[in-house]
Amino acid sequence: MRLFRNLGLLLLFGAVAGTAVAQGDWSLKTDKIVSKWAKEVKAEAVLPEYPRPQLQRSDWMNLNGLWEYAVVKNGVDMPAEFEGKILVPFAIESALSGVQKRISDKDYLWYKRTFELPTKWKKKDIVLNFGAVDWETTVYVNGKKVGSHQGGYDPFSFDITNALSASGPQEIVVSVWDPASNGTQPRGKQVTKPNGIWYTPVSGIWQTVWLEPVAKQAVGRLKITPDIDGGQVHIETMGRLSNVEGYQVKLEVFDGEQLVKTAQGNLGDEQLLDINAPKLWSPDSPFLYDLKVSLLKKGKTVDQVKSYFAMRKISVGTDKQGHERLLLNNKPLFQLGTLDQGWWPGGLYTAPSDEALRYDIEITQQSGFNMIRKHVKVEPARWYYHCDKMGMLVWQDMPSGDKSADWRGPSGYDGREMKRSANSANQFRKEWKAIMDANYHFPSIVMWVPFNEAWGQFNTVEIINWTMKYDPSRLVNGPSGGNFFPAGHTVDQHQYPGPGMPNARYHSPEIMDGRVLVLGEFGGLGMPVKGHLWQKDRNWGYRNYDDKDRLMSSYQGLIEKIPALIKKGLSAAIYTQTTDVEGEVNGLMTYDREIIKMELSKMKEVNSKLYKVSIDN
Repeated sequence: MRLFRNLGLLLLFGAVAGTAVAQGDWSLKTDKIVSKWAKEVKAEAVLPEYPRPQLQRSDWMNLNGLWEYAVVKNGVDMPAEFEGKILVPFAIESALSGVQKRISDKDYLWYKRTFELPTKWKKKDIVLNFGAVDWETTVYVNGKKVGSHQGGYDPFSFDITNALSASGPQEIVVSVWDPASNGTQPRGKQVTKPNGIWYTPVSGIWQTVWLEPVAKQAVGRLKITPDIDGGQVHIETMGRLSNVEGYQVKLEVFDGEQLVKTAQGNLGDEQLLDINAPKLWSPDSPFLYDLKVSLLKKGKTVDQVKSYFAMRKISVGTDKQGHERLLLNNKPLFQLGTLDQGWWPGGLYTAPSDEALRYDIEITQQSGFNMIRKHVKVEPARWYYHCDKMGMLVWQDMPSGDKSADWRGPSGYDGREMKRSANSANQFRKEWKAIMDANYHFPSIVMWVPFNEAWGQFNTVEIINWTMKYDPSRLVNGPSGGNFFPAGHTVDQHQYPGPGMPNARYHSPEIMDGRVLVLGEFGGLGMPVKGHLWQKDRNWGYRNYDDKDRLMSSYQGLIEKIPALIKKGLSAAIYTQTTDVEGEVNGLMTYDREIIKMELSKMKEVNSKLYKVSIDN
């Protein structure tokens, strides 16, 4: 059977709708700008696509839609009454939630809804999945606590089987506490008082919630690591339960409809599959192999999932001039990207549709960029899936936290670090590991970025070295534009408007030697567009222009300076930024995505010249 590359089809073939609710119970708040996709959202069919493309099952129930909600001061106990309806999975502060209410670190946000199990699920275990909830979550089913989780950016699941009633409606209640910038947890650019480069808080459920029936033992996670030099792919299949005795895993690799490799081994063991004459993944040719994984016991299939992988390698090599270069599949490739905040005027952290989520990547690619730096935010799995399919390289930031908005060394180069509490440091490590685990699968991610500009930066060498050891299949940027230490694969300078590059004037030989030189942020050319602004005034860019021609001319002037830097050893440059965000107007697009500020074909023509700069390797 052909594996579904378009995961949206799973909705048609396998998804089961949850309890229906009326569109009349919800309306989009429109006191500010919103995108065209936000205006098209329907409460009965919000984000209907299967949310976990790296491990797909055909049978599932989407729980997005209208839930009851309540905000309770110091509300540790379940409220007796709820206030109204909220559209999940949009944060309570967002227009698309239908509520658009700010909450404080003294508030608890409560959700409630019911569902009924399909008859065919009765003999299965039932798993409740959350894409992401910001920040501390406790879940009850039919009044029984089934689990809790801390972390705003990683997916989590609970087996709710033992809390379910034999028949009839089942009740889910979710409690969320989010201290935003009053806490020390990772939070990215969220602050209680948005201003400048700091944005509106995002509290509660902000990614898809869904149910799926599974066997007692089932596939829990796949860890896939390509080895193009050896012509192999390493696949480790882990069970959802620790007892793996007696279970076998059958792997089937497809090139389109053609079966190219089959292997079988024990659950929990790593299997090495030879891929003859592998088709390599790159921005120019983003080929993905399909993968079917069957879990067997005594020869009988008890679970089956679909996945995919790519054969690609990211590494560092030295050219003949002694410059360290970024290599993709053992060949130098200049990486030109945009700084991508991933914010939406209607949904804040949450794109209003899968089409909207994909649109930003499409425009970035059409503009001639081959990379995106996902800035102090983590996206839903489908965003990375789209990058995988389209051939977009990704640098993935860790969301900053603790005193990220108000602390940095006086110069950004003085080598000072903040002192975190033990609880804050442990939470950073816990969430960073969870983010890396959740997103290890995606071949588009080629760089981890633990710190940005000294925001919450601590124990730098330890964190960077741990990251490099934990995932040796990728590069580690450390830190990006902040206090520099002799660690990681890169030296990353930020310069506005720039461009520029790291050099001995600012960095010691210990920091510079043996590392790739990159420009992690530059540009920031702003142009406010009347009728497409989040706020009437206080809109800013690093430099502002009032018409497209002047903006394009200035952008071209910046890009034309980069070839000389490439000759001197620059391996990557990241332009700020993909879109306007709230008060920032330095995007390639307006915040509502209605206006592209420069001509796409002209940007692509200018940008493409950077990939043709000769590198003597």
